[in-house]
Amino acid sequence: MSNSQVLFSTTTVTSEVTVESQGPSSSYVSDNTDSSTSILNVAAQQTSSSSLTSTTPSPLPTTSSSAVATSTAGSPSAAAAVSSSLTSPSISSDRSATSSASVSFSSQVSSSTSTVSTTSQFSAAAQPTASTSSASAPSPGSNGNTTNTETVTSTETLSSTTTLINTITSVPDVSLTSLTTSEVQSATISVTQANTTGAVHTSLETSGHTSALPFPTPVFNATSTLSLVQTSTLTGAGPTATANVTTIQAGNIFVAIQTDAPPSQVTSRGDHPVPTLGIQQQQERLQTNKFYANFFLGDQTAGTWTHPYSVSWSKGAGETDSWGLAVSHIERDQLAGSSSRNPSLDAGEIGFFAAPVGIQSMVLSAAELDANSTLTTDSLTSFSVNVNLMARGAQNPTITFPLVQGMAFITGSYGGGTPMLQSGIGITNLTYAGAVVSNTTYKYRASLNDGFDWLIYVTSANAYYNENSFTLLTTGEIQGPSGFGGHIQLAKIPANSTDAENVYDASAGAYPTTASISGSVSGTSGSYSISWTKAGVTSQQLLMFALPHHMESLAYESSGGITDVQLITTTKGMATAVRGDSWTLDEPNLPIDMSFAPWSPELGSVVSVSATAEDAINAAGYAELSQNISQQTNVGSLYYDGKALAKFATIIYTVNDIANNKSLALTGLALLETAFALHVNNQMQIPLVYDTVWGGAVSAGSYNGGSSGVDFGNTYYNDHHFHYGYFVYAAAVIGYMRPGWLSEGSNAAWTNMLVRDYANSVTDDEFFPFQRMFDWYHGHSWAHGLIETADGKDQESSSEDTMASYAVKMWGHISGDVNMEARGNLMLSVQQRIAGILFENKIDHTTYFGAEPEYIQGIHMLPQMPCSTLTRSKEFVQQEWDAYFGPQGIKPVEQVGGGWRGILMANLATIDPVSSYKFFSNSTGEFEVDYLDGGASQTWYLAWSAALGGSQAGSSKVRRGAEEGQRRRMVSTVGDEDGFIGERSARGSLRSSRLRQRTRR
Repeated sequence: MSNSQVLFSTTTVTSEVTVESQGPSSSYVSDNTDSSTSILNVAAQQTSSSSLTSTTPSPLPTTSSSAVATSTAGSPSAAAAVSSSLTSPSISSDRSATSSASVSFSSQVSSSTSTVSTTSQFSAAAQPTASTSSASAPSPGSNGNTTNTETVTSTETLSSTTTLINTITSVPDVSLTSLTTSEVQSATISVTQANTTGAVHTSLETSGHTSALPFPTPVFNATSTLSLVQTSTLTGAGPTATANVTTIQAGNIFVAIQTDAPPSQVTSRGDHPVPTLGIQQQQERLQTNKFYANFFLGDQTAGTWTHPYSVSWSKGAGETDSWGLAVSHIERDQLAGSSSRNPSLDAGEIGFFAAPVGIQSMVLSAAELDANSTLTTDSLTSFSVNVNLMARGAQNPTITFPLVQGMAFITGSYGGGTPMLQSGIGITNLTYAGAVVSNTTYKYRASLNDGFDWLIYVTSANAYYNENSFTLLTTGEIQGPSGFGGHIQLAKIPANSTDAENVYDASAGAYPTTASISGSVSGTSGSYSISWTKAGVTSQQLLMFALPHHMESLAYESSGGITDVQLITTTKGMATAVRGDSWTLDEPNLPIDMSFAPWSPELGSVVSVSATAEDAINAAGYAELSQNISQQTNVGSLYYDGKALAKFATIIYTVNDIANNKSLALTGLALLETAFALHVNNQMQIPLVYDTVWGGAVSAGSYNGGSSGVDFGNTYYNDHHFHYGYFVYAAAVIGYMRPGWLSEGSNAAWTNMLVRDYANSVTDDEFFPFQRMFDWYHGHSWAHGLIETADGKDQESSSEDTMASYAVKMWGHISGDVNMEARGNLMLSVQQRIAGILFENKIDHTTYFGAEPEYIQGIHMLPQMPCSTLTRSKEFVQQEWDAYFGPQGIKPVEQVGGGWRGILMANLATIDPVSSYKFFSNSTGEFEVDYLDGGASQTWYLAWSAALGGSQAGSSKVRRGAEEGQRRRMVSTVGDEDGFIGERSARGSLRSSRLRQRTRR
């Protein structure tokens, strides 16, 4: 592993603070970095002392150049904090080291004044701890790869000094204190500081991920001279369908794509390497990439983020030693983070931040739960899951937790156990606040030691429920009555809120159990509705939290439910509580006119370029279609194979529709069909299998002892939309070029299988789950599959997510599935609102394969497709270019080599198409074929940049016929020995510029 760091660091903050760092974090590390000396820029022992004095409310932490590490229970002032108020475990400003010369810590005290003396001792360990990541073969993995990258496992554990009494599980009912309305029970043990323990993972969890680049080593040399087909001898040659759409009508976009089994050549296997741990039998196909997957992966204790809350199985750990479900809400000032290496340019002031995990704000448990308890799940859907905690020997769950994205209350449904409500922060008092639903639902208010109040709503199945039944026993525990049946709900009161209790009261007792989605498209407008199934006190209206992109698109009829209750989420901004059993969200500007051609919101689809550009496109197309297509499309990786197939499909479309060269296009099409057929027939190096355990089409690579990282974790359901989107797009181009292909063999069925795998449209498909990758609550996909992750699901490449939806749109159009086409358009519009690199619990400005600026930004640029200009606005691209790759940027584009150079220059066409076109036409003498990655082509980049304005045809241009096209084909050569492309392109750019000037006049 060249220039690679595999590290583990732990930070513990107590009254005497010791920080151990055993190496650097994932970050910007150049090839010239000496990882053994310069990265770990810290002496063997450094000691500093400080006193932390605070009164309530405690001040917000501040960011300094020597990063700060803080994670405490939030104070009421937390909601006023801004994102720059982050603290971090001594992560240096360039993220190449978790160690720095100085370490400072801040602490919060929620009641009374106290002074805590702390001593920070910094030691550098001699040997890093081994990573848990798996190698992949033959693709380079986290072990044994040859790329320059950093693989890091790093955790900071942050705690204070208070110790809570252990859980009491045998208190008889008679000891419960008499409690009347507004009477307060005080804790028997006084506490002066919040007791929290949280872990912050400062680096990527690499298990199941390779550190290979997102494109293969390019193969550019031509292997033969093409013998062009004679179009006059072909019957029905060329496109017979239009790729342009002006309106769509689809009353229900969620209808079945196909219902039969996968094609027979994709054999079935029932021995998937990941077992269905604790999952109960259900009718719907199991979900693999949803928010709750940690409950059936690993040791079942990693977190689940419903937003704004997170939950996890305590499993006897944490401050409470509980066996219940821990509930956590993290305020903004609890985040740990680090500055960018250049705050004025690089991702603003913060390049990394994460919420601490393991803080047990409140815990819903039962006295009967102990070390012999088990956790099971059932009713796994796209929006929800039931989590069951079973006491030893129990026939039915002791507690069932219906978890639904955006739920306003964490609800535990008890089946006869003894409720135990616990807190790792500490409960100072408990107040009974009366009934909110007469004779049905009762409210208690628990004040925590961090200054926040949590509401406890108890809905009993017993009509004779005694409201005296809950007693604060210690600072860490409230006990309820034995044999309790009903449900208990928790909700946090936001800081400085005057109306939250009234809002919560109006919905208490009711809770969602699952959700469904419907949608329609009319013309260029689309809408979708999320409807929740309600349980409990169904006369109460549901309260659900909406994310910012929901608030932007919430329809008028749903906007009346908006409240002023807001809680911060970990990575999705402020969540707003909205009343209503359903929401409707509108997307008024669907990109239905986007086709295969270069496209922008301002220009629409552009197929006319200058004559000079057409000549250049033809020359490049001839050269690239003379390459060994079969070799590049069968390299032992579904991801790389798909990228190559899509590349050649794009070349063929381009020379046909933009360069008017049908003969060359159909010659290439025959070669592409042969290469695609190898995959349809399942004869590629690593074939697909149908996994009957989880219900999906997966790579066979990780079976029989193969690493989880083979082919970027495809067997484990990583990245399926990234992989299969390329195949689906290529199939759409083939079907467009030769419609008869759609009805031949299993071409359409095989392609539909891939769409059903990653973007299925119905919940009752016998073979595939509904929308495996795309999350209709979050508005984007989650790439991470069946691998436990401490910071939840993530997605590294927002552009490939968008490309996968674009492929759905285009395949739907070409295959005649209007509902699929409409659904793809709607998904694209929703994705337009969502940002890039993110986890559920942290945002880390890096990648799994390295931290060079072109990697981090470029992974959100590739592939440059018509949909790129939809999600990457001109304003954003300009800011990005100025900050990173322009003359004053962090890494000017001239310093970037390899395929990344081509990606950056193609992206430049969004804001400067002339410079982009000059580069790819080589009029400046800068272009080299090595600047094209294995999934990109000079042919498309020329057309892309020319159509966006680099060398457009004038408005009066008349498309030339086959005769002139034939003349250009005769001129085209495999190479460019005579400077043909550059010379013609220079004249074309000048002419195009003059035409644009005349048009503006």
